[in-house]
Amino acid sequence: MLKLFAKWFGPRIFGYAARKTEKHFKERFEQFQGYQNQEKNTNEGEIIIDKKTVQKNKDSQQLGEFIDFEEIE
Repeated sequence: MLKLFAKWFGPRIFGYAARKTEKHFKERFEQFQGYQNQEKNTNEGEIIIDKKTVQKNKDSQQLGEFIDFEEIE
């Protein structure tokens, strides 16, 4: 019974998964191409800086004191 089920529906399930994977990669490729085209539209010599916001850890000053160890022979 399991062999019959796999014989009938196996190729359909595999084809469905292949189509979904192809669609996903196609969408990602188009996004990548759009990003590259956006970069090419800049003028020569123009500098663009994309800055990410950095959240400072407020608890970093409450971690304790720093101890510097030296090796003694």
